[in-house]
Amino acid sequence: MFKKKSFFVTFEGIEGSGKSYLSNKLFNFLKKKKYKVVKTREPGGTPVAEKIRKIILDDYFSNNKVVKFDKNTDTLLYLAARNEHLINKIKPTLSKGKIIICDRFIDSTLAYQVYGKGVNINFVNSIHDHILGGLRPDLTFVLKVNISTAMKRLNKRKKKNRYDKFSKSFYIKAQKAFIKIANKNKKKYVILNNSRDNNDIENIIYKKINNFLKK
Repeated sequence: MFKKKSFFVTFEGIEGSGKSYLSNKLFNFLKKKKYKVVKTREPGGTPVAEKIRKIILDDYFSNNKVVKFDKNTDTLLYLAARNEHLINKIKPTLSKGKIIICDRFIDSTLAYQVYGKGVNINFVNSIHDHILGGLRPDLTFVLKVNISTAMKRLNKRKKKNRYDKFSKSFYIKAQKAFIKIANKNKKKYVILNNSRDNNDIENIIYKKINNFLKK
């Protein structure tokens, strides 16, 4: 029985780690169990946030590198999308006592923009303090993956977006950042190695979720 008023789950990890696939699997698992559950993503999740996502991706694919966004401008766009997402989907969903599953959240900003691109962490934290109002996920799954395996998975994708085109060294740096973040709060983070293509990880996630929802 789902006793909590609401529950906020996030999936984090580099591209090719399987986070989108597994977040969708968890969504379907919970729906079958008759839980009130919503699946969303970042950047995006609402009509306005999706428009901001498109601006970010359009800039990334611009051939004119001279006019590419500054790293702080890029980060502010992510945070603007997050603010819209929080106001119009995440907070309303949680206020209704539902479960929300989000493919990426604040840890991706820290791993990619702060640790990956060198954006000042105080800059990001100060905005998060304002827009989050203390809201944090109840549980975060950080998916670790062998970098070569991740790259092979990315190469198989017919459609690639911004996140699928970073360098191997960038993915290594970002993955280390995700693990570092997770190790600071082991009560709310679960690190899983998803290098193998099997159902073991799915079953571990279902078990973890069931344990949390029964508390």
